[in-house]
Amino acid sequence: MKRIKTTLLAAAVLATATMGFTPVASAQTEQFIPLLSYRTGPYAPNGIPWANGKQDYIKLVNERDGGINGVKMSFEECEFGYATDRGVECYERLKSRPGVALFDPQSTGVTFALTEKANTDKIPLITLGYGLSIAADGMAFKWNFPYLGSYWTGADALVQHLGKELGGLDKLKGKKIALVYHDSPFGKEPIPVMQERAKMHGFELQLLPVTAPGVEQKSTWLQVRQSRPDYVFLWGWGVMNSTALKEAQATGYARNKIYGVWWAGAEPDVRDIGDGAKGYKALALNGYGQDTKVAQDILTYVHGKGQGTGDKNEVGSVLYTRGVIIQMLTVEAIRTAQEKFGKGKVMTPEQVQWGMENLNLTAERLKELGFDGIIRPLQTTCANHMGSTSVRVHEWDGKQWGNLSDWYEADPAVLDKMIKDGADKYLAEKNLKRREQADCGA
Repeated sequence: MKRIKTTLLAAAVLATATMGFTPVASAQTEQFIPLLSYRTGPYAPNGIPWANGKQDYIKLVNERDGGINGVKMSFEECEFGYATDRGVECYERLKSRPGVALFDPQSTGVTFALTEKANTDKIPLITLGYGLSIAADGMAFKWNFPYLGSYWTGADALVQHLGKELGGLDKLKGKKIALVYHDSPFGKEPIPVMQERAKMHGFELQLLPVTAPGVEQKSTWLQVRQSRPDYVFLWGWGVMNSTALKEAQATGYARNKIYGVWWAGAEPDVRDIGDGAKGYKALALNGYGQDTKVAQDILTYVHGKGQGTGDKNEVGSVLYTRGVIIQMLTVEAIRTAQEKFGKGKVMTPEQVQWGMENLNLTAERLKELGFDGIIRPLQTTCANHMGSTSVRVHEWDGKQWGNLSDWYEADPAVLDKMIKDGADKYLAEKNLKRREQADCGA
């Protein structure tokens, strides 16, 4: 533990010196945004743009808008290297800071560990596109917010997309799909939906776990070569993704038969492979590009004033944009909370929780914020903590991502009962009860 604390202290010092750390003033003047991150280790190439986007949006709102109705945001980054124990340590160290709003765990493993703590600490968790899939049920999980989608909605959308490409879901009958997944809570999350869809459509599902971090996959792709699945779904993160695509190339498995989750569909996953990954497809949870209004604002108000967290060429990339989205949703939840509890005031975590489950981002509001075409409208309720399941599929052409599909929505006929049953099982195991309706207006 002493070594972990020393490491975290060193990371905090580094954040202060090189990454735009803003010291906390007081609970009365600034809203504190804790930032868990991983800039080191095998997940760093993906973690860095994600973290940079989150920082830069905070700086943008502070500089361009003067904060949230006049309330400036401060932040501190805590490096945890994607290690669950260190991520929990970061949470424990930062949760009592004055003005703390919420936490973005940046890891499914950390989310699992913090879900019970959130009930006691009464601090909300934003887990955009990751975390506990059953947490979409807000009546069971008051403090968890898997905005925009979960691994269950992602798996469902991928099956829908494959069925559409084949000319109908009935064409999946008799096919074999191999799920190559990160052997962790993150990688295991989509399995129940894949199994349910396999029963519905008659395809064979092959499960191929990859030991973290995923730099050794020769045996996995030997199994792929031997079993010859019709398609491979890649549920990877960090170095695992590029390694998988390189191994597929080495074994002669067609990259246009591989479909990745949205955490396996960014520039770091394919850039070094180039044409070797041509034809590979992945879920696109969000739009991206430097021509968006929010990206242009960041280039003007943040990078243009020498306050950018990373290279300005990174602005608008897939994962950078996802980090920006997370912070936008955080800001808008705080703004929504202020509408009820007082404009120009620092919100408590309990008040932010109310804002998170009463969020209503219309198409018009998203356009005002500069997110037109980046995400679709999102509205949450006490019962629905996800708000949207919209997702597209995009394709790597050897040089860039593009060829975006139409939007898919997860099928409630498939998922709703699974979510309810899963949530009820979780509550029973933890000896917890569902929220009363009266709690929704508190």
